[in-house]
Amino acid sequence: MQDFQPFAHLTAPNTALYRSVMGAFVQAKRRFTVHLRPEDVHETLDAAELTSIADALTKLVSWGNLRADPDTSRVTTVEDFHRARFLYQLTERGEAAEQALATYDEALGKRGALQAVALSDIATQLHALLGFAKESAPDQAKVHLLLRGLVDRFTDLAGNAQAFMGSLQRTIDLHDADVDAFRAYKDRLIDYLERFIRDLVGTGGKIASLIEEIEHLGIGKLLDVAAWREAEDAAPGQGDGADDPRRQEFERVRPLWQDRWQGVRTWFVSAPHHPSQAKLLRSQARAAIPQLLQVVAALNERRSGRSDRSADFRSLARWFAQAPDDASVHRLWRSAFGLSASRHLTVDADTLEARAEDPVPASTPWAEAPPLEISPRLRKTGSYERRGKPNRVLDRTEQRRYLAELASREAAETAAARAALVTSRPTRLADLGELDPAAFRLFLALLGDALSARTPGTRTVETSTSDGSMAIRLTALEDAGRAEIHTPHGVFRGPEHLVEIVDLTAATVEEVSA
Repeated sequence: MQDFQPFAHLTAPNTALYRSVMGAFVQAKRRFTVHLRPEDVHETLDAAELTSIADALTKLVSWGNLRADPDTSRVTTVEDFHRARFLYQLTERGEAAEQALATYDEALGKRGALQAVALSDIATQLHALLGFAKESAPDQAKVHLLLRGLVDRFTDLAGNAQAFMGSLQRTIDLHDADVDAFRAYKDRLIDYLERFIRDLVGTGGKIASLIEEIEHLGIGKLLDVAAWREAEDAAPGQGDGADDPRRQEFERVRPLWQDRWQGVRTWFVSAPHHPSQAKLLRSQARAAIPQLLQVVAALNERRSGRSDRSADFRSLARWFAQAPDDASVHRLWRSAFGLSASRHLTVDADTLEARAEDPVPASTPWAEAPPLEISPRLRKTGSYERRGKPNRVLDRTEQRRYLAELASREAAETAAARAALVTSRPTRLADLGELDPAAFRLFLALLGDALSARTPGTRTVETSTSDGSMAIRLTALEDAGRAEIHTPHGVFRGPEHLVEIVDLTAATVEEVSA
């Protein structure tokens, strides 16, 4: 069997000519032209010589990209019959190699995108799927088409998002860019990121809620419907015997649909220890904005003439090279890097006299050199013994009294705020009345803890503060309008909820008293 090498022309000399010749055959195939003569290829390229094209065709035939067939259609003389003339066409290997190269080029040139429209489409498809989940006998064709459309749209969204974030990181890592062009691009890109983050927060939360509702009603029956519909056209295979080929195909396809749905779920719904891919994408997009601003700041610094670290080191290297003597080099080293002698190895008059009487060469190893006296206080505490009278002891009674009064006043304000927020029964937010600044700050902290603890699909959440002093129970109300809470600094508005707040410290005191 001949050893074909359909990719050998990519590393051979004259690669550009080989690629052009193969491009001519691919273009001809799109026009439903099967065979080409060397003259036809020459007319298509209109740049290379006919002799070089003929040599390239011969090499491509030897590599298995093309097939040469004798061309006897234009034979008019005996000399023409004995002269080698060929018709060339793509082989299966050559066509497969061109398709692979086209796919490779397309993947390299893919810019990717953050598709807010795809999020809306996925939400719409999930809405329709939720309707079928509520039916006892859903339409098989519609369910199958919905699931296929959902998977295709989701695959496109995930692939484009991955490609976009990769290209965005390459943009952030850009060093040699035109400042004005990059700043204009930065403004458009930041606006694009902010719009996608806004859509991802809103539509992504809606998608997560729809996924939870569909799973609550039962996604398994819908996946069974899709798997059975794909198994309907299963052809019998050899050795099937009495086994139903549709059942075999169903058993093969059903896990695939389960994996696809699990992929959609993990992309939008977070697990306790595994944040969703949408959340990670949102974090990456948010982190990209300050990184872009840092790139612009660095470009502006270069534009204004400020040197970067590499330029500083180059200048420092020139100064070292131009230093007149070793002493200047050492002074420059200490000035540039701030490396001084060891502060604990002090040299006093006695040490200098001893060194004068008995010099110690610089090449003497530490183990063989005479020891240096170090203060025991320095060894123990890291500082020298101070000479002279000790510092006067300051009387800090007044400062301690002030701190005690401040702590007592803050504790009283916190207790008053807790007392103002405690409810004896579930209460609407609008019925809390007017809150002073301290109570309102405590209320916002409680409300934030409750909202962050609520998971998609749940209406009631219970949580407590991190210090265990208060507990809150928050219940969402449907079509209850909006609530208003008045404070000295303005009006706080939001969706109406039922709230129940308990002071856990008071409950603990009552239990101890009892």
